[in-house]
Amino acid sequence: MTRDEILRLSDAENVRFLRLQFTDLLGVIKNVEVPRSQFEKALDGQIMFDGSSIQGFTRIEESDMLLVPDWETFRINPWTSSGGTRVARMICDVHLPDGAAFPGCPRLALKRQVDRAAALGYTMVAGPEAEFFLFQKDEEGKSLLDTHDVGGYFDLTPVDGGEECRRDIVIVLESMGFEVEAAHHEVAPGQHEIDFKYSEAVACADNVATFRFVVKKVALEHGLHATFMPKPIFGVNGSGMHVHMSLLSGGENTFFDEKAKWQLSKTALSYMGGVLEHANALVAITNPLVNSYKRLVPGFEAPTNIAWSEKNRSPLVRVPARRGMSTRCEVRMPDPSCNPYLALACMLAAGLDGIERELDAGEPVNKNIFTMSEREKRRLKISQLPADLSSALDKLERSKVLKEALGDHIFDHYLAAKRQEWADYISHVHPWEQDRYLHEY
Repeated sequence: MTRDEILRLSDAENVRFLRLQFTDLLGVIKNVEVPRSQFEKALDGQIMFDGSSIQGFTRIEESDMLLVPDWETFRINPWTSSGGTRVARMICDVHLPDGAAFPGCPRLALKRQVDRAAALGYTMVAGPEAEFFLFQKDEEGKSLLDTHDVGGYFDLTPVDGGEECRRDIVIVLESMGFEVEAAHHEVAPGQHEIDFKYSEAVACADNVATFRFVVKKVALEHGLHATFMPKPIFGVNGSGMHVHMSLLSGGENTFFDEKAKWQLSKTALSYMGGVLEHANALVAITNPLVNSYKRLVPGFEAPTNIAWSEKNRSPLVRVPARRGMSTRCEVRMPDPSCNPYLALACMLAAGLDGIERELDAGEPVNKNIFTMSEREKRRLKISQLPADLSSALDKLERSKVLKEALGDHIFDHYLAAKRQEWADYISHVHPWEQDRYLHEY
């Protein structure tokens, strides 16, 4: 859309407010809302905000920043405010007052990797599968850990109590330009998944951020609380965000080679080789919470083994059966709490490093790794992901590839924020410890 088209559409649809959205370092959506009188100024990238108050941005003495909107992301929210007025949003890149790109903007970090791929002749496309839980709330509006149903995988009403909420989420997503492919109940009670069509990397990350906002908004309207926390309940499956990805060139899928073994090209095997080689550091970005590693444990279908497979879902990377333009790899470790811009930037950087260095992903492991002995895993050279956030951060800190992908600003601020999160966690005394030790010792 052009600037004038956005203005004309806004007036025709009675759009009185415009939200300029961006994410902080941790992937939380932030916004500045401006009235109709400021739309022209906003579209020209002249709206300034205080970056010192945003996680991972700047110090107080260098706080002024500009929001530069991506006109292609203009969407009118499907709900109306009081008086029939409507609100639209645009997703923005963050720039410095002199117009230069801000090195701490997660969206621009992804764009840098997209440009790097383009220089090599590739366009990354990705499709996420983000899972979430719906919980009930008490009379005061506080979220409970009581689920709204006892459903399991692919169940339906009356067992699936979230069907109406999930359907309304799909309606809102479609009104905002999403092509939703499927929606269903997941394995755990109260757990759901909605899949939308793949897109180029930046649009994919934009969609994930929008998706999380819409899910929470619609759940709230149904009197429910939606959470993308990876492992909210002990003893049941956690929520993942499997990411399907491939590289296109000249309109063709570079991962497909009809005559090659497994019909996977050298590009595909090298890309997967890069993802596997950097997985130990990558997980600090794709699985960013202390809680993320409560999901990444054996026994709950979560991928903890660094290997790839054609068929089974126990390794970290899987190649779905379809070939031709649908040839892709599915990276199964990310969870939906990650910053989608940083996660896609780092996965792409790892894959491109594999291509540039001509890494080999090796042979697929088509046996169920969950049932293998430790001796057999060692024989097949299958290693494990870090067991906790601190160990993952140690790996990230030593990764030159991911540091270069993120840039010094994001890399340093991210590590500092996550080291503090870990320090807060280990200093607390948790109910498990009290239950286990208080009377025994």
